Amino acid sequence: MISIGIIGVGRWGPNILRSFVSMEDVRVASVCDVDEHRLHQIKQRFPQVKTTTHFSQLLEDTSLECIVVSTPVATHFSLAKEFLTTGRHVFVEKPLATSVAECQELIELAARKHTVLFVGHVFKYNAGVRAAKEYIDRGELGNIFLLDANRTNLGPVRYDANALWDLASHDISIFSYWLGAHPQSVSARGGCYLNKGIEDVAYATFEYHNGSIAHVHASWLNPKKVREITVVGERKMLLWNDMNLSEPIRIYNRGFEREDMYQDTFESFRLSIREGEVIIPSVKLNEPLTAECEHFIHCVKTGTTPLTDGVDGLNVVKALEAATASMKAQGKTVYIE
Repeated sequence: MISIGIIGVGRWGPNILRSFVSMEDVRVASVCDVDEHRLHQIKQRFPQVKTTTHFSQLLEDTSLECIVVSTPVATHFSLAKEFLTTGRHVFVEKPLATSVAECQELIELAARKHTVLFVGHVFKYNAGVRAAKEYIDRGELGNIFLLDANRTNLGPVRYDANALWDLASHDISIFSYWLGAHPQSVSARGGCYLNKGIEDVAYATFEYHNGSIAHVHASWLNPKKVREITVVGERKMLLWNDMNLSEPIRIYNRGFEREDMYQDTFESFRLSIREGEVIIPSVKLNEPLTAECEHFIHCVKTGTTPLTDGVDGLNVVKALEAATASMKAQGKTVYIE
């Protein structure tokens, strides 16, 4: 039986709590939050769980093998560092930290302590996202030209991170998962309309070494909730729509074909549109958060490197940090190490 403590049960933390409580080989022993009213609600629903407003009580409880950090982004580094130092396995919600330097320090600390550092990039555990990766990896779409993501809604507005760090972090993670690569440069622009200094709308374009371009529109200032990515390949196109529970993926056999006309001239070919069938694969939907939590426990038990380990979290923060620098420079292209 794995004993877990959870810090932060505000917006997303209760979902993590429910997922771990439902697992037979896990015991959620303690929950910490600064909001006593929230803790009272947790205690009513899960009376077996200890509650506290002081994370130091979890730090001193040597029976806790794992800690989940689901708090404001600015606290991720300090909390994760505290518990990694004591040899605990740590699950940190995305993004891993607020800077590349902080991520690197956590990765090195986890390696020294031989503990699991896990990052909550939950969409890598989404059945639709995984099915799309299978089609991409098989070469069904051919070489990937473009990925175009839209992640919008009216709220919830955050005050600890902008829309890029809150929302686009998901898409950056998905882009790299599908392409098997990380971006080399980014150009981004954003707008602060609700709170000074916090972009509630962001547009970012990432370029990859293989020539692929990935664009993301992230906003919590939009009347419609959208969670979709269009993938344009040289052979076919794919649409992933997380809001469509019955048909999360569609594959379009559409594109352009070259037709020879005249030889040895600049008009030696023309492009014709190819209209083919639309395939709607059968995808057995899952609960991504449950799959993510199960993978964390599996890694703790077996020592397996997580799909979303500290390095994965670092690469996403590298892209976010560069995109933030680009926004501050009015869209100037910033290269990513």
